[in-house]
Amino acid sequence: MEDFEAYVGAAWPRLLRSAWLLTNDWHRAEDLVQTVLARAYGRWPRIRDGAPDAYLRAMLASTYLSWWRRRWRGELPTEHLPERAADGRDLEGVELRHLLAGALSLLPRQQRAVLMLRFHGDFTEADTARVLGVRLGTVKSHTSRALAALRHDPQLRALLSEGVDR
Repeated sequence: MEDFEAYVGAAWPRLLRSAWLLTNDWHRAEDLVQTVLARAYGRWPRIRDGAPDAYLRAMLASTYLSWWRRRWRGELPTEHLPERAADGRDLEGVELRHLLAGALSLLPRQQRAVLMLRFHGDFTEADTARVLGVRLGTVKSHTSRALAALRHDPQLRALLSEGVDR
């Protein structure tokens, strides 16, 4: 299974980014990727001949949606970010990523999984529906509702409109 080890070494960053988009937590993302890779190891001879990235991203989404573990709530995120740097320009990308991650975390799990597969995993609507075990119309409505929620997020709108004004 040397080819599995080589694949994991090369694909780890891609899979971790996909998992982070689902969990919004690097540690849980690592757990998710490790869980999926452990399950995929025994199936590797069948997986490697197809599109392993797509297959593993689909496994990430389905595993994420089926996790039953209680979420640890020892840390409480703050509602507002600390004050900006003097000119604010050096933190714009970081702030946008932080606000986007916060807005994504407010979406229902199913909508977040659909967005990860559709826009990060580059799955078609039909492939997303097949992977998640839902109808095509459900994928379309989840996508529409999730994007509408992101468009209407007041903090994202404020930050993006500031960028346009400059």
